Amino acid sequence: MTIRLINIGFGNIVSANRIVSIVSPESAPIKRIVQEAREAGRLIDATYGRRTRAVIITDSDHVVLSAVQPETVAHRLSAKDQMIDDEE
Repeated sequence: MTIRLINIGFGNIVSANRIVSIVSPESAPIKRIVQEAREAGRLIDATYGRRTRAVIITDSDHVVLSAVQPETVAHRLSAKDQMIDDEE
């Protein structure tokens, strides 16, 4: 299994293989997930002080905050998948 990395903004990179979901931070349930992760020490803030636009949830229950739109992160993820399919 190859390790695939995805840029989530400002030079921050997350393992694409570990991503479970990429969601918008607007809803109350997502805000609750972020708060619970913060309290448990599982929150990674990669926004550099900017507005949170995407919340990335990993299979290890870590929550990553990104200042990049969820659609942009998903597009980067699907572009990586397409590159891998082309190589095979």
